[in-house]
Amino acid sequence: MSTPDLSHSVPPFSSRPSVTAKLINGGVAGLVGVTCVFPIDLAKTRLQNQHGKDIYKGMIDCLMKTARAEGFLGMYRGAAVNLTLVTPEKAIKLAANDFFRQLLMEDGMQRNLKMEMLAGCGAGICQVVVTCPMEMLKIQLQDAGRLAVHHQGLASAPSSSRSYTTGSASAHKRPSASLIAWELLRTQGLAGLYKGLGATVLRDIPFSIIYFPLFANLNNLGVTESTGKASFAHSFMSGCAAGSVAAVAVTPLDVLKTRIQTLKKGLGEDSYSGITDCARKLWIQEGPSALMKGAGCRALVIAPLFGIAQGVYFIGIGERILKCFK
Repeated sequence: MSTPDLSHSVPPFSSRPSVTAKLINGGVAGLVGVTCVFPIDLAKTRLQNQHGKDIYKGMIDCLMKTARAEGFLGMYRGAAVNLTLVTPEKAIKLAANDFFRQLLMEDGMQRNLKMEMLAGCGAGICQVVVTCPMEMLKIQLQDAGRLAVHHQGLASAPSSSRSYTTGSASAHKRPSASLIAWELLRTQGLAGLYKGLGATVLRDIPFSIIYFPLFANLNNLGVTESTGKASFAHSFMSGCAAGSVAAVAVTPLDVLKTRIQTLKKGLGEDSYSGITDCARKLWIQEGPSALMKGAGCRALVIAPLFGIAQGVYFIGIGERILKCFK
């Protein structure tokens, strides 16, 4: 779950906030956004990983069962990883996108769809340095509760009459991000933390290619001559629209990434040797609709993230903080 880049919602270059201010804005937006929408992201991961609908019938059902079995904090399993790494991820994305825009479009502000797509592509490639291990660890923590319920259901009832058992997940010993990271580094080296790198790149590049230019152009439609920028409401809606479109469009790639990065499988669940193997097995065993699992959750996660980030950017929290040190 990455955070948006709002560097295109600003006035001409001379009045743009400094890189430091943008990084502060991005960090604050990321922290607030992750805290607000993380339970929905957890539901997305669990829905994408389950085969069929034997445990969760949908997002609401998943959240209700998670809260009942694991408590309120159970819905935030893996959030600490995101909260820790969201700021460096944002810093890399912002810096890379600004760098490529300046490189490809001279002053970085004129509208050029092809160059904007290339800049977004470059930012997407660079951010996976942090995104891949961040999501690798997050997914293991998010999916632990589903696995506990899955094993409990298989052990206690036939497939035709399985029921959800409260307490089964809470009694299951939870892994921690640090232990998972250490075990991966010890057994597989740095490559262990970058399992699913190819799938992450294939997801994040199209997302950035779609989002960056779409947001920039939608937002530009609301720019007024008097202020040189769009209103908050227009930028908010532009961010939500662009983020949702991009999120839904790359959902099949996100499903593949989630399945590949999940280390522990439930009984009867497949392991995958790569992107092609995962896509083939999903298509054959679960049908093409499986590739869109969690699409609604992704849209519900991304849209508020962009809205929250736009609000932080509009208020100018980064600029206000920097003024306190002058």
